[in-house]
Amino acid sequence: MKWIMRIIRAIVGPILLLLDAVFAPKALVRAPEAQAEVDAATQTLKLYQFLACPFCVRVRRGMKRLALPIETRDTKRNEEWREELLREGGSPKVPCLRIEEADGVRWLYESKAINEYLESRFAV
Repeated sequence: MKWIMRIIRAIVGPILLLLDAVFAPKALVRAPEAQAEVDAATQTLKLYQFLACPFCVRVRRGMKRLALPIETRDTKRNEEWREELLREGGSPKVPCLRIEEADGVRWLYESKAINEYLESRFAV
């Protein structure tokens, strides 16, 4: 049964990435000063994800739409990031947004919750 899922992922993943590239959302355009502030604010954010994960694609599309240069960390290709996510976040599940705040680090799971957080913080 696992091999069937691997085959399905191997077929669907590239199709999903192609569709995402072809139908990419337009990025929000801000004044240069406002974009510079957003760029600085996103330095404290890291998205742990897989390239072809549909929920991760959803978050990356939201990031693109809001013009957010958030560092992405592919935990499928980098064991160190996967271990960090498991150790500090509590679960290897993706997508997960690491948010550095004044009082510590918060780990936000679930694509819908991540997009809602990004919208509430960075939408114009």
